[in-house]
Amino acid sequence: MSGVTGIDGARVAERAGVAPGSSRSGWTLALASLGAFMAALDVVVVATALPTLRTRLGASLPDLEWTINAYNLVFACLMLTGAALGDRFGRRRMYVLGLGVFVLGSALAGLSSSAGLLIAARVVQGAGGAVVVPLTLTLISEAFPVERRGTAIGIWGGVTGIGVAAGPVIGGAIVQGISWQWIFWVNVPVGLVAAVLSALRLRESRGPRPQLDIVGLVLAGAGLFALTWAPVRAPAAGWGSAEVIGAIVAGAALMGGFLAWERRAPYPMLPLGYFRRRAFATANAVIFFQFISLIGSLFFITQLFQIGMGYSPLAAGLRILVWMAMPMLVAPIAGALADRFGNRPFMLGGLVLQAAGLGWLAAAVQRGVSYAALVAPLMIAGVGIAMCFPTVANAVTGAVPISDVGVAAGTNNALNALGGVFGIAILAAVFAAHGSYASPASFVAGFKPAEWVAAAVAAAGVVAAALAPSRAATSRAAAGKRSVTDPVSRVGPGHANDATDTRAHSAGAAATGADPAIAGAAADWPGSRPDASAAAPPGTGA
Repeated sequence: MSGVTGIDGARVAERAGVAPGSSRSGWTLALASLGAFMAALDVVVVATALPTLRTRLGASLPDLEWTINAYNLVFACLMLTGAALGDRFGRRRMYVLGLGVFVLGSALAGLSSSAGLLIAARVVQGAGGAVVVPLTLTLISEAFPVERRGTAIGIWGGVTGIGVAAGPVIGGAIVQGISWQWIFWVNVPVGLVAAVLSALRLRESRGPRPQLDIVGLVLAGAGLFALTWAPVRAPAAGWGSAEVIGAIVAGAALMGGFLAWERRAPYPMLPLGYFRRRAFATANAVIFFQFISLIGSLFFITQLFQIGMGYSPLAAGLRILVWMAMPMLVAPIAGALADRFGNRPFMLGGLVLQAAGLGWLAAAVQRGVSYAALVAPLMIAGVGIAMCFPTVANAVTGAVPISDVGVAAGTNNALNALGGVFGIAILAAVFAAHGSYASPASFVAGFKPAEWVAAAVAAAGVVAAALAPSRAATSRAAAGKRSVTDPVSRVGPGHANDATDTRAHSAGAAATGADPAIAGAAADWPGSRPDASAAAPPGTGA
């Protein structure tokens, strides 16, 4: 393409005060939301089918865990890689490729005849999802100016919520009316259409780094793999086993090496200075705690309705709607209001409601409990979850320059996938210690303490949400910051744009796409010194 394209075009438009073309922005929002919808739908549909998979494939509890965790493990390990590949080779190109890999994994899952083959197919799906999901937020953030981004991300969260809400019903209807294989085959036509439209309608863009950080990719991938392997294997091998302890130690060492390397890499895949920004650090902590609680709960609540309460897959899916439909209804509202009131109230209130709802659910569940007794706690937990979805995404993407939204989204999604793996492992260990699948009564006996743990983890995340900067505080800090270095203009040695571009804070924030209330030192922790490591742009090796 000739002229100004991709990220440069978006930045020039924002500097001129011109919003991106409505048609192009609309297609971007629709197609990016569709990718997120597919990924969300797949996780919930598979969770709904777990009891059927247990009987049809003869799957054990570890097999069921691996059905979810194989996806999450690869998803977490490759998330930063997917974001980096989009920055280097083109976000549209990699988004289309990710959709293709996801479709391939879905087809392989539909052809699976054993638990082992299904788990292998889920690995392929996870690899595709790791490319698709972080790029959805990158594409949206590039297409919309700062003042409209919260609303756009709220819509993205709402569409994702539709996937979450529809998952139990679609999964139940397919499993009960057709066969479990079709929960995967349904992804194939949708994914192919999305890939073709994305190739035709999305604008190509790239990140500021002219080359991949290969050493960083290897260290981050290996470290995240070891850290996710530990909780996945813990229920079978034991938390005190040499395998699990060794994986934790190896993962910590590899991630330590990754952090050390990123400090001196000429083109770091994850600029560590971003973690000095309260908005970025606290939002990532919130999503980690939320997904430990959320995915662990999802794993068992879908089974509670079928095993503990005796409902069919479709009947269970319809009843879970009171929980799962909340993101579809609440997320767009929360995203729009966050533009006005800031992200912290919604993250804080969301985790409080999630903890309260899941705690109430744990207290209410008993042998022979009626569905009516579970509606209110499920709705409260669902509203809390929905309040966090768009505001966490908005906080993370608003805390970094627009050129690094892919990096921010990749980091955030890696942590939510890592949280999901830990959530299933922790709650499964608690469940196995107190109950089993032997009877509905024994299932309920294990479910109650597991769900109490899920509520406690969500409550622990409230601390991280409380530490997030308020909109008023970040605005005052921003007003005291006279200038900011544009990270896009100085990305490393040898780059064509290596001149240091220091501007007035408001102009610099608008040019980079960062929220003016968050950019630069405005988002630093109280008392921290805005030194080189915190403020240096990506690629300077600080």
